[in-house]
Amino acid sequence: MAGRSTRGINGSNGSRTAPARAAALADLLHYECSTLLELFRKKENFTEDVTDRRLVSVPPPSSQLDTRDKLWRIHSALLQCQKLLEKAVAKEEEELGGGKKGKYENKRKLVKERLPLLILSTGELLKAAEGTTSLTPSVEGLEVNVPTGLLDLKLWVYRVYKEVNYWSKTAANTLKELPSVIVKEGARTTRARNRRSTRR
Repeated sequence: MAGRSTRGINGSNGSRTAPARAAALADLLHYECSTLLELFRKKENFTEDVTDRRLVSVPPPSSQLDTRDKLWRIHSALLQCQKLLEKAVAKEEEELGGGKKGKYENKRKLVKERLPLLILSTGELLKAAEGTTSLTPSVEGLEVNVPTGLLDLKLWVYRVYKEVNYWSKTAANTLKELPSVIVKEGARTTRARNRRSTRR
């Protein structure tokens, strides 16, 4: 029984560090994307409040959501962000590219590379929380409507960056709330197993 208790403690520590690592990734992505937004605003002479239209669609937040639902929500949003970002970068290079690479292009590349890492982390946490991959969100069939006019395209790209920025921050805040919840659930499971072992 002592062995089981040790494994339970180690498992709790593992659960505690996994969301923390994911939260650190989200914080880093949010920082990089905030810088990208600033560079884009300077490049295009946009004001900070130029647009605030949502492109990502997920269920609204609620205090009734359990750990699995919270993870599903942010994972789904990040997957949508990835599809939007890939389309935005490709379209921007096609319509507006051709110039030399500078701070903006390098930062955009960095954000594009970091987002999949966060998606991988939240996906692993989601699988651990629900114990199955059957409910993992998918973006198959998601239509991305890209504007055709030059100004509209620039505004749309800016909105995409704002979505990545918003959801990376939301993911960081959500993930920082998870460790104590996961530990409590793990502790309850361990205590239940120990009680069953004692009764035997």
